Amino acid sequence: MYTKKVMDHFEHPRNVGEIPDASGVGTVGNAKCGDIMQMFLKINDETGVIEDVKFKTFGCGAAVATSSMATEMIKGRTVDEALKLSNAAVVEALEGLPPQKIHCSVLAEEAVKAAIEDYQKKKKAE
Repeated sequence: MYTKKVMDHFEHPRNVGEIPDASGVGTVGNAKCGDIMQMFLKINDETGVIEDVKFKTFGCGAAVATSSMATEMIKGRTVDEALKLSNAAVVEALEGLPPQKIHCSVLAEEAVKAAIEDYQKKKKAE
């Protein structure tokens, strides 16, 4: 059902946790399956580079795996590069997901974009 890569990111998720002084935090959820994702970003204001990223996900194995992979894909990237992250790219990096679990990759993309949006709002307010 799941690829080895999905199982690896589920059993050994990368970047789990919170960043207390996060530059941006994004929370998304899906009532349909009960998955909730929270993404924390630490962004260098001068370079726009995501220096650290953490996540907390409450949900199925695919939700944890997609969150983990998404953090790996944006860490060290600029905000502009991270905004281009697509759920399809996350699925491809995980070497596939069952059709009924594709929504988890959409949540991962949305969580990243929500955290960046939060960061951008905070920056404008300064």
